[in-house]
Amino acid sequence: MAIEGDVVLIYYQEQPTVFARIEYIEPDIKKDWYHVTLLLLTIPTQAVTWILRDQYIDGEVFTMGGKSMRLEVVKKVTIRESEQSPGQNQTKNTPNKPAAVIPFKKP
Repeated sequence: MAIEGDVVLIYYQEQPTVFARIEYIEPDIKKDWYHVTLLLLTIPTQAVTWILRDQYIDGEVFTMGGKSMRLEVVKKVTIRESEQSPGQNQTKNTPNKPAAVIPFKKP
């Protein structure tokens, strides 16, 4: 199940529509239902609260006003220099030698 802080892509009638961040997931009175507060990443941002079953938070299709909706968790991507393959973004300078400053001269 998606958790607080996850970014989701909201599909409206099988079309990707808007990204949102899950702010809060709180249990509802009814079993397996939750109040899900989403921050829609639009300009300007908007906060909405939907009451959803746990399956809907997991990505199952549901309807709102007769229109199909679906949430899809966006996978997090971390970019770290230690994970880069050898040879990427390597400079010719060694750590002991400072970089040379080359002045720009007009011809």
